Amino acid sequence: MDMKVRLTQFSHGGGCGCKIAPGVLEQILAKSAPGLVPKQLLVGIETADDAAVYQINDTQAIVATTDFFMPIVDDPFDFGAIAATNAISDVYAMGGQPLFALALVAMPVNQIPLDVIRRILEGGESVCARAGIPIAGGHTIDSVEPIYGLVAIGLVDPRNLKRNAGAKPGDKLVLGKPLGVGIFSAALKAGKLGPEGYKAMIESTTKLNTPGRRLAEMDAVHALTDVTGFGLLGIMPVVMIVADLGAASLLE
Repeated sequence: MDMKVRLTQFSHGGGCGCKIAPGVLEQILAKSAPGLVPKQLLVGIETADDAAVYQINDTQAIVATTDFFMPIVDDPFDFGAIAATNAISDVYAMGGQPLFALALVAMPVNQIPLDVIRRILEGGESVCARAGIPIAGGHTIDSVEPIYGLVAIGLVDPRNLKRNAGAKPGDKLVLGKPLGVGIFSAALKAGKLGPEGYKAMIESTTKLNTPGRRLAEMDAVHALTDVTGFGLLGIMPVVMIVADLGAASLLE
């Protein structure tokens, strides 16, 4: 296998940092015609949550999400594992239990050795195995940039569902992982991240948000979210807006 291939050289940006900025996305969607919103759709696009939720009976609702991005690391296995972790963690962030996943694979097949692409998929498979779910299918295309991710499907009891909009004044912030992964990523891209820093980054970015399901069963927990992309300072204004909280509430 040719491990000299630098996956990050194909990326115009880093991971979730390539997301369209919330303000820009809001402008894009501002004039979109309102779609069908059945009463069973418990969570849609209105609260900028981690996943959509659709109720199927009194005790079960489907949790559906997708996440994919370009490489933030050069190791193909680690890239696949990071991308899969991001997708599956969104199910846990709604208080759900993952059921299965679909793989989203876009690769420049004439520029990246097939063995390297295979290692990316193996990285994603390893995380799915830890979550106890199969990859039941997916979709592939030949692309100019390497892109990998998952559609993740899960179940949640509607009574335990946690939305961004559930946050209340005086709530304390409880972090499940250390902050600062973006600093590691930037240092890696600049060639200034040592082995210990890289190890810490991979440990954090491949850690599933499994406590989310248990936390969702607690009445004292009002909201959950997966802090990725724009970081804590990026997601908190969104939570404050959808929960109708003032800036002072965040500081209490």
